[in-house]
Amino acid sequence: MEPSVLKVDSLQLEFDNRPILRDIWLQCKQGEVLGLLGRNGSGKSTLLKVIFGTLMPLHKYVSIDGVFTQHGYKKNRIAYLPQFSYLPRGLKINKLAINLVDQQYWNQFTTLDIYQKHQHKKPEQLSGGELRQLEMLMIIYGKADFILLDEPFTHVTPVQTDYFKPLIREVAKTKGIIITDHQYRNVLDISDRIILLHDGVTKPIHNVDDLVTYHYISTI
Repeated sequence: MEPSVLKVDSLQLEFDNRPILRDIWLQCKQGEVLGLLGRNGSGKSTLLKVIFGTLMPLHKYVSIDGVFTQHGYKKNRIAYLPQFSYLPRGLKINKLAINLVDQQYWNQFTTLDIYQKHQHKKPEQLSGGELRQLEMLMIIYGKADFILLDEPFTHVTPVQTDYFKPLIREVAKTKGIIITDHQYRNVLDISDRIILLHDGVTKPIHNVDDLVTYHYISTI
């Protein structure tokens, strides 16, 4: 069976008559990690929210397998890990996880040390790093065909980052993943392709020299 393909085209977004996104095109298929880079304020998080369907621009075309998708979060097609915590307070981790984690991954998920250690706690009882790890794991092992990861390594130590990078690569064998993070070298490490959001436009990046050309980094 052919892998599903997520496409974004003709996306335009303005805030207070100021263009934020104006010439966006990207494609991600199941089985690959697409890295999204860009300077602070370039609109990376905004773009992910538009793809997910929680932010409505002036115009957009988002499709999965050629079918227009207005709200990607419906029918478990697209999942989004925002920069902020998304789990509701007051419920234990094990109660939350059972509704988010795909049954095919449940046994694998529940054997993880961090889940075993914190499954009976509530989100507000966890540190920022512990909560970030669990939220990322619930997204990664979730039911969606496509995963949008917005700054996944925030509040995560370098050791934990090294744990998650091969895990993301493993999950990408069956899911399409779009990832953005200020720690751009981690994005480069795990991505099959890279695009740069520059002046509201998506630019394909073929090598690290291109990042210098577009002034994303000053030197290699």
